[in-house]
Amino acid sequence: MTSFYTALVLLFVSGFTSATILPGSSEVALMAFLEKHPGYTLIAWIVASIGNSAGAILSYFLGRLIPPKKLPSQRVQRSLSKYGSSILLFSWIPFIGDALPIAAGWLRLPIWSCMIYLFIGKTFRYAVMILFWTYGGSALFNQLI
Repeated sequence: MTSFYTALVLLFVSGFTSATILPGSSEVALMAFLEKHPGYTLIAWIVASIGNSAGAILSYFLGRLIPPKKLPSQRVQRSLSKYGSSILLFSWIPFIGDALPIAAGWLRLPIWSCMIYLFIGKTFRYAVMILFWTYGGSALFNQLI
């Protein structure tokens, strides 16, 4: 049972680091965990989602440390006034997603709404990945290894 708990901790850490500017591949960690422990899909989903959301929230707070010396362009300001914190639903997108929480912190968007949108976006992404794995992804994953 120790390897199960170790795998959960590693899944959390992988999710956490993947949401920051540090390199990480939480998708591979999640698929590997599900392959080894297929009966624990729900707990894997929760742990990966919380870890990834926590890493994004750290990025948000790091963004708040950047002094707001000048305002963003008019286009960025219009987008933020139109979408606000909800833009963080897309923080799971590769490359630009890691920068969104940093930008939200830098622009001093409200923390609670940012946390909610981050968690929804990250959780939805992992739900899609788990559905993919459940309905055929396991065989594909095994072919790739």
